[in-house]
Amino acid sequence: MDSLSKIRSYRDLIAWQKAMDLVEHVYLATRKWPKTELYGLTNQVQRAVVSVPSNIAEGQARTSTKEFLHHLSIARGSLSEVETQLLIAQRLRYITKADAEGLLSEAGEVSRLLSGLLRALTTNH
Repeated sequence: MDSLSKIRSYRDLIAWQKAMDLVEHVYLATRKWPKTELYGLTNQVQRAVVSVPSNIAEGQARTSTKEFLHHLSIARGSLSEVETQLLIAQRLRYITKADAEGLLSEAGEVSRLLSGLLRALTTNH
């Protein structure tokens, strides 16, 4: 029995759990950004980061592995958006280099977990 067969809910997925942590940390970081960015970069990075665990959850709840893979691919795309937006925020000095590196490290961990999940789904099914 492979480890994926033990998954009963998206909440059991470490990728989802770590993505939820990233959402929380990005939201905390964006509280300090300029109010003029509220409907710009702040909103954009928040929407993108929320998309990551949302797509993991939606994909896991779908009835086919193909659909799950599709949603995991969307989650990875959103994660790349988040990384880019954090780098933009760093360049604009909305976030310190240390804070950006911490968030990018978390995003990297989520990316590795998503890659592992994608690999497991394509080799086991």
